Amino acid sequence: MFKHLRIQNFKGWKDTGKIEMAPISLFFGANSSGKSSIGQFLMMLKQTVELPDRKAVFYPGGKYSAVQLGSYQEMVFNRNASHKIAFEYRWSLRAPLEIEDPVSGKPFSGEDLTFHAEVGLEDTGLESKDLNSPGLNHLKYELMKNDEVTLTLTMGRKATNKSGYEVGATGYKLRRKQGRAWPIGAPVRFYGFPDEVVAYYQNADFAQALNLRHEKLFGSLSYLGPLRTRAERLYSWSGSEPESVGYEGENAIAAILSARNRKISLGPNLKNRPLQEIVASALKQMGLIETFKVNPISRKRQEYEVKVRTKGSNDSVDLLDVGFGISQVLPVLVQCFYAPPGSIILMEQPEIHLHPRAQSALADVMIDVINSRENHADRNIQLVIETHSEHFLRRLQRRIAEDRLPKEKVSVYFANVTNTPATLVPLEIDLYGNIQNWPENFFGDEMEDVVAHGKAAMERRKEQGAPHK
Repeated sequence: MFKHLRIQNFKGWKDTGKIEMAPISLFFGANSSGKSSIGQFLMMLKQTVELPDRKAVFYPGGKYSAVQLGSYQEMVFNRNASHKIAFEYRWSLRAPLEIEDPVSGKPFSGEDLTFHAEVGLEDTGLESKDLNSPGLNHLKYELMKNDEVTLTLTMGRKATNKSGYEVGATGYKLRRKQGRAWPIGAPVRFYGFPDEVVAYYQNADFAQALNLRHEKLFGSLSYLGPLRTRAERLYSWSGSEPESVGYEGENAIAAILSARNRKISLGPNLKNRPLQEIVASALKQMGLIETFKVNPISRKRQEYEVKVRTKGSNDSVDLLDVGFGISQVLPVLVQCFYAPPGSIILMEQPEIHLHPRAQSALADVMIDVINSRENHADRNIQLVIETHSEHFLRRLQRRIAEDRLPKEKVSVYFANVTNTPATLVPLEIDLYGNIQNWPENFFGDEMEDVVAHGKAAMERRKEQGAPHK
């Protein structure tokens, strides 16, 4: 789970500032305010981690990627190729990292890791930096225990040789192996220590553990885009288990079918229920349907139909024959409960095509998600949500006031583009669910519309000679 995040010189952000993350982290803002860029940056890092090419510092994406960001100059702030993209984040580990120095025998441990990096275009001597590829200037890991740094390991370019790298540590004495010195290779992607580091030092084996923890972090990240695939009349499923519902929710029904044996509860001391039942209950809670079932066509065919019954109806119909909003929110619900424990789910506009009441109820479902348990343990799901929904936020505020949701489990940020460069403003929520620093015209000026409506109605009555009421 991310604890904080900061991005500098990426797309519209000169500096996001330190973003404090929570189990539910919300990002609001006008269209083209830059809020989507934060998720895009995280997905670019995930794509890079999963890329087979270990030398690629950033992978901006291809035809079938979650994000496609183009060249370095297209993604850097103000398209100024001389800018360096810098970033840092801290995340909690599923299990504490234990390290013992084989030379001194001194133990080190931590439950969090903080990572810092800076990337810029390689200086190859060419006249135009546009022709060059990005390179890693430096990276740093900090092992944290009780908010204190117990160990730091860094890698950066040598001051005397820009093509060479050197490794350093704080709080830990690295010891060279005896024999001929050889140059340390370039870092792996944007985050990794190369194998030469372990070969170069007697006591640097833990560098590979840091690499692995980083890869696990981005392996836990999934993304669901703002427009999900349309419903179908029939769904094929070969029996495979999808990693997620997919960027457009195309694997939602396959995920339900592959999770038939999983049982989830929505909190301590609550009943364990199958995933399909949990999803059906959420849809009913949102007032969208009465029943939801995935049925096989026949034993001999690998095809399934999704039948739903809407409120006030006695008959079940295909998912394709009901409101579009149901098919759009279904992948959201499935992904939230299908994702394995420890997952970070990045979503854009989960409320799209839902009416206001359903948007409010969706916020309650998200509370259930972060409270959910599996195999008698918390699932520890983190939701990172870009949204435009006032109703979604208002419901969370209400639940905080009702003491059903600790305010520490929600962080809200507003992308403010009235200033240049844009700023990301943290909204301060008190114990009563009130936002202390509500931005001007956050969801438009509702009172302006009320007053203008009243004035217009009065003027029209005068024109028509109607008595004033």
